[in-house]
Amino acid sequence: MIGLWRHECERVFEDKLISNGDKKIFHDLLDKTTKEKFRDSLGFEDEQLLTSFLFSDFQREDKFDEYGELIEVAPFVYEAVPDIETIRKRVYSKMDGYNEKYPSKKMNLVIFDDALKHLLRITRIINSPRGNCLLVGVGGSGKQSLTKLSSFICKQFFFQISLTKSYGETHLKDDIKNLYREAGPLGKQVTFIMTDSEIKNENFLESINSMLATGEIAGLIPKDEKDIFALETKNVYMKEAGSKGEDPSTLELWIYFINRVRDCLHMVLAFSPVGTKFRERARKFPSLFSSCTIDWFLPWPEEALVSVSQKFLNSFNIECSKETKSQLEKHMGKVHDIVTDVCGEYFQRMRRYVYVTPKSYLSFIDQYKQVYKTKYDGIDKDDVNIRNGLDKLKEAA
Repeated sequence: MIGLWRHECERVFEDKLISNGDKKIFHDLLDKTTKEKFRDSLGFEDEQLLTSFLFSDFQREDKFDEYGELIEVAPFVYEAVPDIETIRKRVYSKMDGYNEKYPSKKMNLVIFDDALKHLLRITRIINSPRGNCLLVGVGGSGKQSLTKLSSFICKQFFFQISLTKSYGETHLKDDIKNLYREAGPLGKQVTFIMTDSEIKNENFLESINSMLATGEIAGLIPKDEKDIFALETKNVYMKEAGSKGEDPSTLELWIYFINRVRDCLHMVLAFSPVGTKFRERARKFPSLFSSCTIDWFLPWPEEALVSVSQKFLNSFNIECSKETKSQLEKHMGKVHDIVTDVCGEYFQRMRRYVYVTPKSYLSFIDQYKQVYKTKYDGIDKDDVNIRNGLDKLKEAA
């Protein structure tokens, strides 16, 4: 129970903090409070009190009969994770399931500790009624990929707008109206993700702001259609209320419909904090921040960078010893870390922002592989040319 209390404190407070320094201050405060409140009354040692548990609600397995037919769908039960490796294996098996179901949209993610913790946070939020989240981090941090995987794990309908040149506010409202029908009368759990690049017009956020604040968007559903939407939920309302008396009024059904939509439609906003837009949106559209659980994606730690380079270089043939290859993988992580630090120094001196993102790290690894292959093949070519030249000299002699 103490582990759960500590975990929930971290989720409610720590995830909103925007630097590792602030997170450390919070952790010290949490440790101090835990010791003060629980050590004397329960008589536990510090090591027992200050353990960090992870909690997840997708650890149970579906039940199948001997013919492989699904008998019972696993319930979502929020419980402690035995250890981080167990849940990591579970996530990898879920990712394999996603890749089997959607072979054209295959994901090849490296689930390092940081990514795993973000995934658990997202599943925790979107599996709760009215759970909406705001993921803040520079481009290429993995916000979209982790949301897709989380939505699949939570067995939700995933929706992302298909942006075209002509896509405007009317198209957005039509898409949202369709999602209202999925979430309201049909009662499906829906994950709706929107990224920075999909906001062609700031008016898009006006609609999202209204949706998060009240569940209603001005002009979304005309008066005559409102009654149809409300009546479509009548059977569910009667079943849930268990009443066999009077029929509910259209207004009661409409309020029920809106509440059902707010419970089942989960908004995920993936924003970048770079530039002034993030601050302006916080002022103009307060519900984007107050109605969402915020999770900051900070720069990847060095061990995460190393595990990514290991994954991508593992199958790549390099002519060297295992020890040298291992050192190279560590060196790649270190290089990215050094560049990140230099970007900070550059800002201090020049007052200009430069960002290296996880995406640029992946490009760096790809570039290395290309250069290595080109140079390696070049040496082979030179070798053939020199041998031919020597043979000709022998013949001439």
